Amino acid sequence: MKALEWLGDSLRILDQTKLPVTTIYNDVTTYEEVAEAIESMVVRGAPAIGAAAAYGYALGAIQYTGTRVGFQDYMNTVKERLTKTRPTAVNLFWALRRMEDRLRDLYEVEDLDEIRKALVVEAESIAEDDRRVCHLIGEQGNPIVPEEANILTHCNAGALATVEYGTALGVIRAAHQMGKNIHVYADETRPFLQGARLTTFELMKDNISVTLIADNMAGYLMQQGKIDLVIVGADRIAANGDTANKIGTYSVAVLAHAHGIPFYIAAPTSTIDLKVPSGQEIPIEERNPQELRELFGVQTAPLDVPVYNPAFDVTPAKYITGIITEKGIVSPPFSVNLLKIMVRS
Repeated sequence: MKALEWLGDSLRILDQTKLPVTTIYNDVTTYEEVAEAIESMVVRGAPAIGAAAAYGYALGAIQYTGTRVGFQDYMNTVKERLTKTRPTAVNLFWALRRMEDRLRDLYEVEDLDEIRKALVVEAESIAEDDRRVCHLIGEQGNPIVPEEANILTHCNAGALATVEYGTALGVIRAAHQMGKNIHVYADETRPFLQGARLTTFELMKDNISVTLIADNMAGYLMQQGKIDLVIVGADRIAANGDTANKIGTYSVAVLAHAHGIPFYIAAPTSTIDLKVPSGQEIPIEERNPQELRELFGVQTAPLDVPVYNPAFDVTPAKYITGIITEKGIVSPPFSVNLLKIMVRS
């Protein structure tokens, strides 16, 4: 099951808000439709958001019917619209910069039709890179998983959050494929229930042993000695190793630290943002209050109760055992070793 698929002149997007009850695909043909899909979490997960934005940028070029004179200003508008969809996931900005750089390289030497074709090829390359990188993350992370292990994960960092395979779930998949006896505990991940709806769904389809738990059960399981390690994904990693991920990740990291349990981040190097010195500078998206006042259309709280609904929190580097990337596992001190891995060929 793919989160995204390019169909030649349109992008097929799996509507993740409907899973696991219903499987619905939407074929979109405009950059505005891609932007709306990202904002509404029809497509979600930092790597998948980046790939979707790249395809949206290419669709914007395909949509354009004007002359060459206005093309660059129009594409700036496309980029700005896609950039504003979700502020925390740095892969979004990374992918759009890569698309813009490709346009800049081509603009003086190619006609618009050739530019459109080249932008589609670049978006496809971004998607293919994500497939390759996720498999490498799985390979790099496999050694940290014992032959028998109970693994806790939070939110969904699997195939549905990427183009294929996953980051945190990529490590879990790789361990499973190596014949290791693993069992996964998946936090439900309020308020959008990505762990309950998506992570359990993915793992069960792959016949990987999984148990769903409420978000507030993680500490109790650790106290009982039922968790051997924690692996989660990331939406942005600062230069010092501070990491933004789905709200609730920080609590899990603190609990793991208190119980002496290894806590790993799994993410591509495109998620590392060396321009941001620490987690304090990472922009945190705040979402619609209605997501907490109701659950998929069913009211669960007073309609006028004040709500604070940040989509992400930041885990300080001191609570992170290591960061699993396609280039290897980064260990502390992160401010030194993240820089080293980013310049590694």
